[in-house]
Amino acid sequence: MTTQTVQFLRPSKSKQSSTTQRWSVAEIEALFKLPFADLLYRAQQVHREHFDVNAVQLSTLLSIKSGGCTEDCGYCPQSAFNSADVENQEMLELETVVQAARAAQQKGAGRFCMGAAWREPSDAEMASVVKMVEAVRDIGMETCATLGMLREEHVEQLREAGLDYYNHNLDSAPEFYGEVITTRDYQDRLDTLERVRRAGISVCSGGIVGMGESLTQRAGLIAQLANLNPYPESVPINSLVKVEGTPLADAADLDPLDFVRTIAVARITMPKARVRLSAGRQQMSDAVQALCFLAGANSMFYGDRLLTTGNPDVERDRELLDKLGMYPLADKH
Repeated sequence: MTTQTVQFLRPSKSKQSSTTQRWSVAEIEALFKLPFADLLYRAQQVHREHFDVNAVQLSTLLSIKSGGCTEDCGYCPQSAFNSADVENQEMLELETVVQAARAAQQKGAGRFCMGAAWREPSDAEMASVVKMVEAVRDIGMETCATLGMLREEHVEQLREAGLDYYNHNLDSAPEFYGEVITTRDYQDRLDTLERVRRAGISVCSGGIVGMGESLTQRAGLIAQLANLNPYPESVPINSLVKVEGTPLADAADLDPLDFVRTIAVARITMPKARVRLSAGRQQMSDAVQALCFLAGANSMFYGDRLLTTGNPDVERDRELLDKLGMYPLADKH
């Protein structure tokens, strides 16, 4: 009986810079094509090198302003271009946001994320968000915001308020982006991330899989993220939630193992990032989520709702973590 030696792929050995490619799309695509067991073994090795593999960071996401967004994102029920049943609602009051943050904290969440459906905030809207960030920080939670594109002055206001993370997903590879969104250029997203990074705010950026992209395009998304210098501190990987009334409502289902592979490749290429299970968990079995944790996921959205779509309830998530012998990162402190 012979033993086969597994040859793992390594990133390109070149000096890091803001323009240097550390991972090529071809190298990342080759990772995706590894035998499943070999890929997960590699990802688990990387994960164990940098993290407690049984601890998971819990984040709760609240929509502070819903509906009526002027972007035409094909996956989003909040777009004014789509006919999904999402009402256009004004921004929540400060006290409502604080109450939601306290409730999330009591249920074990360590980070509170605030999202608004618009292309970019006005000065008045930003002033309200700043107060929310300050108030949530005052109760002892990490803060994150996803507010679309940001101007320099708005980034500075968030920095002064003490915002910990700014979320701005790349969504897809640049080659596929135009198939999903036409009202915002890919470079607009990169520019916002660069402004946030220069201000010293940690970056949360990931994408969505299952929108009809090819394997090469899925690898291209991971390459874009992994080649940012530095790569994001948090990387949310979303599985498309198909919503009636959006252009992607009839997209073909993503194979759950392809989603697990995406988690593993993100872990290998961004070893120190928090790789987050995000949208789509409600449709995943406990077994698939367990494989995602094995592949290197160590963060998840927690609570029964994301911005406008459902999420597994807190009790189910706690039961799953207990079955796996895992625990919230906040419980460790």
